[in-house]
Amino acid sequence: MSEGGVSLLQAVGLFALAAFGLAFGALLFGKLLRPRARNPDKDSAYECGEVPVGPAWVQFDLRFYVVALVFVIFDVELALFYPWAVVFGSGAADGSTPADQSVRLAALWDMLFFFAVIVVGFVYLWRFGYLNWVRIVNTSKGQSSVTAPSAP
Repeated sequence: MSEGGVSLLQAVGLFALAAFGLAFGALLFGKLLRPRARNPDKDSAYECGEVPVGPAWVQFDLRFYVVALVFVIFDVELALFYPWAVVFGSGAADGSTPADQSVRLAALWDMLFFFAVIVVGFVYLWRFGYLNWVRIVNTSKGQSSVTAPSAP
């Protein structure tokens, strides 16, 4: 670097200091200018315009979590499949060597195994009714009752 120039570490430090100064300055500026009028309505919990009812600690139905987890699992699966498919498909047209073909075949079997594990999990969820929003629960007398998710 030329004489009298700024080193990389000094530039990063100056940038971090400026970022902190801007963020802290905006918070301080807002604190000095905003009104300080307290109101019980402002201190209450906001629930989408509805009046809060009951305590905030409510036990949610586990089906909400099951649906969220199933979505995350299949979303991650697609996120892993797409780049693999692009790379796997791009090697077919360039006249790859037999060693490359064996690596591609191993990658194919790995991905098929991964897909099979996901399918087994999906079949398990489907078989035992975890994907049904309204489940039929067997009671001890042989009758069945229908359960729906409870309202929060």
